[in-house]
Parts: sequence; C-alpha cells; structure tokens
Amino acid sequence: MSDNSPWQSPDSSNPVDGSQPLAPPAPSAAYAPGTTSAAPHGAPGAPQYGAPAPSWTPPPKPGLIPLAPLGLGAILSASLMVLRRNPRPTFGFALLIMSIVMIASLVLVGVVTFAGVERTLSASDADAAAIEAGATAGTILSALFAVVLSLIGGALLQGIVSLEVARGAVGERLRLRGLWAAAKGRIWALVGWSALVAAAAIIGIALIAGIAVLLFTWGDTAGIVIGVLVTLFGIAASVFLAAWLGTFFAFVPSALMIERLPLGQAIRRSWSLVKGSFWRTFGILLLIMVIVNTVSSVVTAPLSFIGGLGVGLLNPTGDEDAAVVAFIALYIVTIVVSIVISAVTIVIQSAAPALLYIDMRMRKEGFDLELTRFVEARNAGDFSVPDPYLTLDSSPRRAPDASPYTAS
Repeated sequence: MSDNSPWQSPDSSNPVDGSQPLAPPAPSAAYAPGTTSAAPHGAPGAPQYGAPAPSWTPPPKPGLIPLAPLGLGAILSASLMVLRRNPRPTFGFALLIMSIVMIASLVLVGVVTFAGVERTLSASDADAAAIEAGATAGTILSALFAVVLSLIGGALLQGIVSLEVARGAVGERLRLRGLWAAAKGRIWALVGWSALVAAAAIIGIALIAGIAVLLFTWGDTAGIVIGVLVTLFGIAASVFLAAWLGTFFAFVPSALMIERLPLGQAIRRSWSLVKGSFWRTFGILLLIMVIVNTVSSVVTAPLSFIGGLGVGLLNPTGDEDAAVVAFIALYIVTIVVSIVISAVTIVIQSAAPALLYIDMRMRKEGFDLELTRFVEARNAGDFSVPDPYLTLDSSPRRAPDASPYTAS
C-alpha cells in the first residue's frame, strides 16, 4: 500500500494526530531562575527541560571560617587571621604571658647560677666538690622551675586561643575579659594536662638516659657501642611515639576548654575525633609547625648575626665599659624580638589544633549544620537555641540557654 499524498512537517496548524494545536508549556513559578524546587518531574512546579540550573550558594561565613568542612588553605589562613581579627586578647595576652615567663626564667636561672658560681669560686679545696654539686643541682632545679612556669603560661595561652577560635567561628569577637570568663574553671584542668604530658616526657628521657648510663658503666668497648645504639634507638622511638600520641591527643585542650569536658572524657574525645584522620591531622599540624619555625628562623638569623658583630661595630675603640653597655643593649633587643616572635608563633600553633578540632566535628558529626542553625537563630533574635559547642556530658547542670561565653 502506498500513500501518494505529499509529506508535510507537523506544525501547530497541521497536528500529526489531528488534535488541537500544541501549546507551549506554561512557565512554572516554582522554578524561576535562581530558585529550586523539590517537586518530582511531571508534577506541578517541577523543573522543565531548558530551564536554568539552580545557582550554587557558598557556605555561610559569619566570622573566622566558613561553616563547612575546611580545606588546608582555610586552616592556614584562619590560623594567621586569628592574630589580625582580634589582636588584643590573642597577641596582646600572648605578649604579656611570654614576657613574664621569659623575664622570670632569665632572672631566676641567672641569679641561681651566679650565686652558685660565686660560692664555688670562693670555697676551700675541701668543700669545693660539695659546693659545686650543690650549685649544679640548684641550677637544674631553677631550670625545671622555668620549664614549669613556661608550661603554665603556654597552657593559659592555648586555652584563650582555643576559645577565641571557637567564638570567632560563629562571628563573635570577645575581649580578654570575656574570654577569661569563658575559661573560668578550666584553666587548672588544662595545666594538669600539660603537666601530665611534661611528666611523661621527663620519665621517658630519664629512662633512656638511665639505660644508657648503665651500659656506659660497663667500661669496655662493647658497652659503649651498645649504649650509643640504645640511646639513638631510644631517641628515634621517643620522637615517633611523641608524634603519634601528640597527634591523637592534639584536641584535648580544645575539648577541655570549648566543650568543658573532664580530662578523661577530653582524652577519649580527642582520640575518637582523630581516629580515621591521623595522617591528615598530623600533616597539617606538622606543616604549620615547619612554616612557623622557618619564618621565625629567617627573622632571628639576621639578628643573631648582627648581634655577633654588633659589639665590635658599636665599640671600635675597645673600651671595656662601652663594650659591656653595647652587649647589654644588644642582649635586651634580642630578648624583646624573641618575645615578640614567640608570642606570634604560639598563637598560630595554638589556633591550628582548635581549627582542626572544629573541622573534624564538621566532617564526622555534621557540626556545621549546628553552627549554622545557631548563627541564623541568633541573627534572627532567637536566643533559645543552645550553644552548639556545649554537649550534655560537658554541662549536665547547665540550662540549655545558659552559656559561659558571655560577650564583654
């Protein structure tokens, strides 16, 4: 059978099936450009073919960081931005604490050492050995006291910086008084954790040194060789163990200060957050430490070089009094620069674990949604949403709308 009628293209005036002309689909208001619709295909308001795709909306950034899982660049920039965003309670407090710690340590160790040397030089031959041993012990004890003092100062700074990062993430900018009020009741827990870490390090060093001394006392060549090998192996094993445990426990200060957890829960909390992300956490912390120390070395190296030549340049005549004055002046300048650099580096290195702590909670717990909900509610004037940083375990006696983070 054949059809002799000529072929015609279908159009609105000559439909293929003989029905009414085809009308174009009506545009859907629910899928206007820049909007999205959850309606299924074919239902009223569903997206039509040819309609523009919904535009991507970046995560909100109310303050220090965007409320989404953080990349390496965001963590690095935020670690540096902590200083610039709120310098008075971060850099100012760090400068004050580091000045007190360094000056007190220098004065204490210097006075004890000078007194011990003076007593040793003025002692008789019979008492010289005993006085020298006592002076050495006094110098060691004063150095240990300086370490304890720096430990307490570092713990205070780490707590304040952790709280600043947490409040900065939700757009809050607290003064030092507000941050100190937030840290109230948690400082000694942080100092206790730092003391625990220091005690573990001292025990490890003493154990390696004791074994090495016992091997060296054999007196023969074999004992000395074995002692050297054991010492090297012990140092390498200690560095590996310190890096491994230090990474898993890097979030303990943040859990102590931000979530206000007891020490035991804070240790378990840090371990659970790092678990499964060890190499990422270790790599970022190591990278930040290398960057900070490299920049610090670049800044201090010229100062050390100038200090070595400074006395001769400032005192070309060789006058002893002028040489002493020049040495004291250069020494004071070196101390001041060292304090400033130490304050900057400790703030950056304290901010990095706090940022990683928030990042891991976003990745594992959907914490970015809780932070966004809190920020949106607060901006809308709704203060019934509880603080997202506080868990039930950390504040069982606190009302949902009560928070230690009070702006000042």
